[in-house]
Amino acid sequence: MTELTVIVLAAGEGTRMKSSRPKLLHPVAGLPIISHVVRAAADAGATNLAVVTGPGHEKIEAAVHAAAPDAQFFQQTERKGTAHAALMAEPLWRDVKGYIAVVYGDHPLLRPEIFRMVFDRLDTGKDAAILGFEPEDPSGYGRLLTDGDRLLGIREHKDASTAEREIGLCNACILAFRADVFRDAIVKIDDNNVQKEFYLGDLVEHANAAGCDVGYAIAPWEDVMGVNSQAQLAEAEALFQKRLRLSMMEEGVTLTDPASVYFCYDTKIGRDVSIEPNVYFGPAVTVADGVRIKAFSHIEGANIGANAEIGPFARLRPGTDLAEGAKVGNFVEVKNAKIGAGAKLNHLSYIGDAEIGAKTNVGAGTITCNYDGINKHRTLIGEGVFVGSNSSLVAPLSIGDNAYIASGSVITSDIPGDALGIGRARQENKAGYAPRLRARAEAIKKSKQER
Repeated sequence: MTELTVIVLAAGEGTRMKSSRPKLLHPVAGLPIISHVVRAAADAGATNLAVVTGPGHEKIEAAVHAAAPDAQFFQQTERKGTAHAALMAEPLWRDVKGYIAVVYGDHPLLRPEIFRMVFDRLDTGKDAAILGFEPEDPSGYGRLLTDGDRLLGIREHKDASTAEREIGLCNACILAFRADVFRDAIVKIDDNNVQKEFYLGDLVEHANAAGCDVGYAIAPWEDVMGVNSQAQLAEAEALFQKRLRLSMMEEGVTLTDPASVYFCYDTKIGRDVSIEPNVYFGPAVTVADGVRIKAFSHIEGANIGANAEIGPFARLRPGTDLAEGAKVGNFVEVKNAKIGAGAKLNHLSYIGDAEIGAKTNVGAGTITCNYDGINKHRTLIGEGVFVGSNSSLVAPLSIGDNAYIASGSVITSDIPGDALGIGRARQENKAGYAPRLRARAEAIKKSKQER
């Protein structure tokens, strides 16, 4: 297998983002832009991966490390252009063999197949290959100067002549070379241009001047769009979501209204899952076969077992683990809790830091009081328990199998199995007292009206 070295340029900023967050850390489908790029490069077979950042970009390095633990980092301390940035990774590419590719780090829609399009040109005998695309509006992009299947050069928009600006084929985001061609060409680049920067695109002319055969590949614009503004970030999100939705439906997921469902890059969903409109998936969600997720539910960090039912208007927070056939109904929030097979949390409840056994029924308005203002505490509920409506379960607490909790209880002590727990004041009825209360209320109302 050919050795593949990929250099990801991550030193640039998006001035139009107008955000304190570095451009490449803005998420698309829950994953930072830069992480999408390095994942695509790794999945394309990169054996060596370098990321060139600007100073003070430790957060970018952390995001890359999470996506590609073996990546090496280099810094461009002075902004002198893209070729200068690639030079910063010389310790990595100085002695490598095979192919060297340079990719811009602000293209979150890149797929491994797009990298392979360029590498395939090298496999067929080209000494270098550049990825191009044909945008609706080529303004601002470098133009590819071609002659048949040969690429003669790349002309940056600011340096292009009027005739060259009429060219619709533009430089996308990946430039690939045989390793010796790259090393020979990159040291010859100068800053003889309007911007007084060292352009990566000039590698093409130097390779041609050395007698190399330079080719190009054309990618769909949807796969290579860059992000430099909030508007482009939203467009990238829409395109990525469209890709995810189609993939889900191809795998047997039923989406009632696909455009209203938002997935995360790592969402995993089984077959025969039905998802109603306006459902949002955050990171780390796994859904087994046969699950039904009703409208307006928000799910993140959750594992949902087969044939479970969620929503409508349910919220599953990180650490939620639902067993087969469990039910979480409307206006129920679950956090860091294991819900047993066939257990029901039908409506208006909060279950946090808890374990609930199989076939247990939790009545409406029940909450686990898991936080004492400093520490979190767990509530353990056994199998077959009936929790009456409007109960407050004050953790730490253990409730045995088949116990029964009376509605309206505040439970502060453990309940053994098969026992009835009652935690409420005894009811007292005062005969004839209701008219006195109404009279007092009417007097207060009248007094306010007379003011």
